[in-house]
Amino acid sequence: MNIEEFRTYCLSFPGACDKMPFDKAASEYDRELLVFCVRDKWFCFVHIREFDFCCLKCDPDEAIDLRDRYEGIEPGYHMNKRHWINVRFDRDVPDSEIRRLVRRSYELVVGRSDRKR
Repeated sequence: MNIEEFRTYCLSFPGACDKMPFDKAASEYDRELLVFCVRDKWFCFVHIREFDFCCLKCDPDEAIDLRDRYEGIEPGYHMNKRHWINVRFDRDVPDSEIRRLVRRSYELVVGRSDRKR
């Protein structure tokens, strides 16, 4: 999977949009983070040039199991480590599992938004 395929997949969900909100960040790396949202809530972010990992919202119990199962899944970078995971693209996580986790992250955010309404 490459950044274009990944972006297309993330934007395929109803109401999903992308943005680059860190254009004024001090770090060049942070300025190149692409964030995917639904209803103004993040469900994923990825670096557009490095494309080394994505950060996803995840059920805390599932996150523990995933970290035990895959070398390429770690606690979320600069996020709540209980509710977010990093999924490394260059490790042992299959593309099909990455897609499932992206979908699940989107569903968690949409479900939470629905409960708040």
